[in-house]
Amino acid sequence: MNDILFKNATIVDGTGASPRRGDVTVENGRITGVGTANESAARVIDADGLCLAPGFIDMHGHTDEALLINPTAESKITQGVTLELSGNCGSCPAPIVSEHQRTHIEEWLEKYNVEQRWTSLDEYFGALESSGMAMNLMTLVGHGSLRSAVVGPDDRPATPDEMAVMRQAVAESMEQGAVGLSSGLVYAPGCYGGTDELVELSKPVGEFGGIYATHMRSEGDNVVPAVAEALTIGEKSGARVQISHHKACGPANWGKVNQTLAMIEDARARGIDAAADQYPYVATSTGLSVNLPRWAHDGGTEKMLERLKTPDLLPRLRKETKYQVENGYKNAEQGWIDIVIAGVKTEANKWAEGLSVADIARKWQLDYVEAMFRLLLEEEGSVGMVHFTLSEDDVETVMKRPYVMIGSDATARAITGPLATGMPHPRTFGTMPRVLAHYVREKGVLTLEDAVHRMTGLAAERLGLKDRGKVSEGYVADLTLFDPATVRDASQFGKPFQLAEGIPYVFVRGVSVVDEGRVTGSLPGRCLRAGRA
Repeated sequence: MNDILFKNATIVDGTGASPRRGDVTVENGRITGVGTANESAARVIDADGLCLAPGFIDMHGHTDEALLINPTAESKITQGVTLELSGNCGSCPAPIVSEHQRTHIEEWLEKYNVEQRWTSLDEYFGALESSGMAMNLMTLVGHGSLRSAVVGPDDRPATPDEMAVMRQAVAESMEQGAVGLSSGLVYAPGCYGGTDELVELSKPVGEFGGIYATHMRSEGDNVVPAVAEALTIGEKSGARVQISHHKACGPANWGKVNQTLAMIEDARARGIDAAADQYPYVATSTGLSVNLPRWAHDGGTEKMLERLKTPDLLPRLRKETKYQVENGYKNAEQGWIDIVIAGVKTEANKWAEGLSVADIARKWQLDYVEAMFRLLLEEEGSVGMVHFTLSEDDVETVMKRPYVMIGSDATARAITGPLATGMPHPRTFGTMPRVLAHYVREKGVLTLEDAVHRMTGLAAERLGLKDRGKVSEGYVADLTLFDPATVRDASQFGKPFQLAEGIPYVFVRGVSVVDEGRVTGSLPGRCLRAGRA
């Protein structure tokens, strides 16, 4: 049913304006009335006690081709998310520019009996839409994916010919509707690309008015120069800059966000279009191997694993890894307690999920570094972690800045089936409701209307969307209804597979994807092309 009347709602319209009470009418997937009632609507929903807001926009997601495995995207839509910006941190499934890249994606999808059937970004969008999807998707092109496909896993500069291939892939993808270019500069092989390379690849992005979104080269000791690099890339290329999940990792670096935010604001004052996003938690989540030094990754995963078994290299590896984990802690052990295993590859080590490296070291009767190396070797490098390395004060400081949006940094998961494995970060299921519950209702860090604005209107404006992000006549009816008194993130560290509470209705293009708290199975989502969305 596409014609709907929402009666007696508290309208939080996405602009930052104060909430107001009224009715909203939807017809044929668009909002046709705000403050007026269409009494002949096919469906009437009494929204008394509920806030009616634009659908939430996840400004930093990693669902990508996982939508082919889990098209209902339960962990996203039950948070009220109706649109995700995907392709972040330098990783994307399209375009495909080498057979090695295609084989890697094919092998991953084959495990879920899903066929890989695209080369270009446009074909990728077509594959998603033909399979169906509950939420909308926009995407970035990943620098790391391009570099891996064109240059390979080695620590070396790209040749002029390789640069030409990568730049052409970026330009063609921008023509086909990519939002911009993303980088993941703590990950190999993206970290081997220098500033000049990123400037050059961002120039087509700037020509289209797109975004350079970066997981910066450092979010720890070198977070300040990393922000400077990101701003330089934007200034020299003309691309708009998006600092991904902005934070400062490790006790030694807590408080540095005051300096980095000042740098962003200075750049904005100078005419550089710079902004940021964040997730509302004090723990990060990524691969355990990121704790190894950059040189250990040169040549790819197999080379990294060989180095973990090379006696002559182990003293240096141990020393640098130990510093990376323990830096800034008064009690060095706490650095290892704060790393919790989120996922492993083999059944033999499933017991380690949810345990800290310190716990695993005690079980194996090894020291912390040896335990980490052993786990990486046994799992062939495929180990996920949750890392409690952030400051709550920093989270709140970043959140208060008016140019900061909200992103989960998570893929769409489910509570049953093949994507209900491991021990993922609770941000996977709880990012948006946590902002509304913890930082609005409980702590008052943001007002309700400001929080909704960051998750809707501000994000839509950043993405260049002209008819989403507001409860306004003529806008697409991507809508979320939540109870401001009960909305909350049920997902917890150690018990992540819990759907959000207090969000009874979510509509995508006027079609209910969550109805009275239940996932409907409807797949009305679309791939939105930047510049044509």
